Amino acid sequence: MVEKVKIDKTDVLATPLGLGTNAVGGHNLFPNLNDEVGVQIVKTALNNGVNFLDTAYAYGFGRSEELIGKAIQGYDRKKIVIATKAAQTPGHPDQLNNSPEFLKQAVEDALKRLQTSYIDIFYIHFPDGKTPLNEAVKALDEKRQEGKIKAIGISNVSLDQVKEANQDGLVDIVENQYSLLHRDAEKELMPYLKANKISFVPFFPLASGLLTGKYSSAVSFASDDIRHSNPDFRGDRFAKIIKQVQKIQPIADKYHATVAQIVLAWYIKNSDVTVVIPGAKQVKQVEANAGAQKVTLSKEEYDTINSLFKDL
Repeated sequence: MVEKVKIDKTDVLATPLGLGTNAVGGHNLFPNLNDEVGVQIVKTALNNGVNFLDTAYAYGFGRSEELIGKAIQGYDRKKIVIATKAAQTPGHPDQLNNSPEFLKQAVEDALKRLQTSYIDIFYIHFPDGKTPLNEAVKALDEKRQEGKIKAIGISNVSLDQVKEANQDGLVDIVENQYSLLHRDAEKELMPYLKANKISFVPFFPLASGLLTGKYSSAVSFASDDIRHSNPDFRGDRFAKIIKQVQKIQPIADKYHATVAQIVLAWYIKNSDVTVVIPGAKQVKQVEANAGAQKVTLSKEEYDTINSLFKDL
């Protein structure tokens, strides 16, 4: 039985490994997605001891939420943690909105799509640059007092924006990019979150697959592939990353695990990370990722992996 982690300042209990669902119904983000496969991905996570489902309106403009709502029928809702997000204006996704009226309606709309009476974590997906973030958070606090949400989150935010949003101490959780390759959050953000009892969820923990061990230094990408222009996948940096990732293999061999499972186990052991949410496009990826919860790294192994990527 996997020990649950607590979302600070709330009664929400989650497994330390969750499921990112941008490929569940996210037809605007990925080509050739199959909705039935998406439903099976969610069910497979729940069936393999993963109770934290991370979605957003932006994933298929509500379709991901609808598929999750379908997938969780027949499961004990009290044992599932659903996190979703809003900021994009329906019909005009490039227009961000954090107004209190918008966010309160967004909660109600998400509840219908998810076919549930409450949402465990509701994030402001992106700041809109206009609405004071503490006012936006207060609007979500009204929904919390109504029992419609349990925890308030903010995402894609700078430290100054976190401080602005948390003026009244109402922010429970932050979701930002963070990985062994992208570690800016360690400098100032994570210390602030810890001091203020705010939980942290990193997205892109496997760095678009770079930290899974599936690439070699000989790989190249077509000009229309988003990885083609990603600095992590180019030149000397790419070669250095691949070389360091390969050094994780002996630890993986010791645990009869994959490199990806060892990397996910590193986040699980990281005291600054509350829940790690790798995504998946296939059922077998969900099953493999869930296996990371069975790996407990020693402090020495954790420190070794940490040092491999410190100076990249």
